[in-house]
Amino acid sequence: MGKSKRSYSLVLVMCMVLTLVLSACGGSSGGGETTNGGAEKPVELIWYTIGTPQKDVDRVMEEVSKYTQKKINATIRMKMVDWGDYPQKMQVNVASGEPMDIVFTASGGFDYVQNARKGAFMELDDLLDKYGQDLKKTIDPAFLEGSKVDGHHYGIPANKELPQQEVWRFNNKLLTQYKLDLSNVRSLDSLEPLLKTIKENEPGVTAFGMDKNYVPYVPYDYIIQNLPMAVKLDTTDYKIVNILETPEMKQALKTMHKYYKAGYVSPEAATTGSTNDLTTSGNWFLDRAQTQPLADNLWSASYGYPVISTPASDPIVTNTSVQGSIMAISANSANPEKAMQFLNLLNTDPVLRNMVDSGIEGVHYKKTDGQYIENLANSKNYDMPSYSLGNNMLLYLNPNDPADKWEQFKKFNSEGKNSPILSFNFDSSKVSTEMAAVQNVKEQFWASLMTGTLDPETNLPKVIEKFKQAGLDKVMVEAQSQLDAWKEKNSK
Repeated sequence: MGKSKRSYSLVLVMCMVLTLVLSACGGSSGGGETTNGGAEKPVELIWYTIGTPQKDVDRVMEEVSKYTQKKINATIRMKMVDWGDYPQKMQVNVASGEPMDIVFTASGGFDYVQNARKGAFMELDDLLDKYGQDLKKTIDPAFLEGSKVDGHHYGIPANKELPQQEVWRFNNKLLTQYKLDLSNVRSLDSLEPLLKTIKENEPGVTAFGMDKNYVPYVPYDYIIQNLPMAVKLDTTDYKIVNILETPEMKQALKTMHKYYKAGYVSPEAATTGSTNDLTTSGNWFLDRAQTQPLADNLWSASYGYPVISTPASDPIVTNTSVQGSIMAISANSANPEKAMQFLNLLNTDPVLRNMVDSGIEGVHYKKTDGQYIENLANSKNYDMPSYSLGNNMLLYLNPNDPADKWEQFKKFNSEGKNSPILSFNFDSSKVSTEMAAVQNVKEQFWASLMTGTLDPETNLPKVIEKFKQAGLDKVMVEAQSQLDAWKEKNSK
């Protein structure tokens, strides 16, 4: 559901690109134009990032720029692109050579790995060594290692929750009102008695909230997010399977269709872009989200009413989680050195990181005690998705946060189990024609199947056949060949 301050990506989320551009009349490779007075003119860095454009973003970036100009002689212009528009907008920007310096990218949507391989992002190995030494000491090494593509760095991951763990989220007002018990809730099927109670007693409430990105959880790791190729989490043979042919997904789709027919799921779920309307109104009972330590506090503070959650999966470290929020430097950035200096500062300097995240002290928030802050009324004009903006472990604490919040994150990160295919990145260039056709089939049928809109009894065999006709088997053979080579190289 919603994507607000201190929230992090749900399903995933989307990918993007960061890029830097020289202001005014161009400049020297040293990073800025020299004025008549002999001082170096500040470089303007253009930063493209994801999220609903905020009213006060320019106002905040003016304050950010005053700070960064003193620190690294650079100013910042942020361009926010709304969630659903971001992947396509960034594809157009890259293709047209739009001036960009820093770009948000991730494992889904505007794909980090694929765009790194296509040359959209600059290779950062040397820049990281030269200008990112502080950053390398600050970010969990697993993020930097897990975000390498073919052995090289192409982006700076956000230091945040490392494993990916799914949870069922509940509107606690309804949970309490109907005295519903969560002690036996874990699987998709275990939700049925609760959904039935809400459906029978709350006709104006969506019992099971979801949008078109919803996919039932099954214990597999996808080769490419939301395409039907996956490896079982407890695999011993590293065999890639069609997820639609697995017993786990077949059962999940059967349950989803039962829930859809029962009216627990919105009839428009397969075409709904987001569930922000539900979280704003509070007219929902449960949904599924990715969690992090103290997530219930975040959701409750963001929505203005109590939200609680319970696990729907184990915490697993996957490429998707490691690559869930990355800032890249655009391949056509005019000032990559300055861009890396900015990323180093953003990920190590609490003053800068909190200004980008929370806005201007006294305008958007006030400090209360030590590291604690409270939002002011104007914070509604600057409500940013924290997960996408750099090192989260530098952030101030919200009123309900415990003092050891970031220690809890480090503990959570240390306890995640690695996916068997962590750091394997499929190169689809040899099967690009088939991949395009497979993607077209996915666009036609995936959301309708996953949300239960289509009856799998009659439609699943047809969809499997459509994928085969598009060339999925050939793609899987190529992926299996690469995975076998990777397995041997890494002694798995």
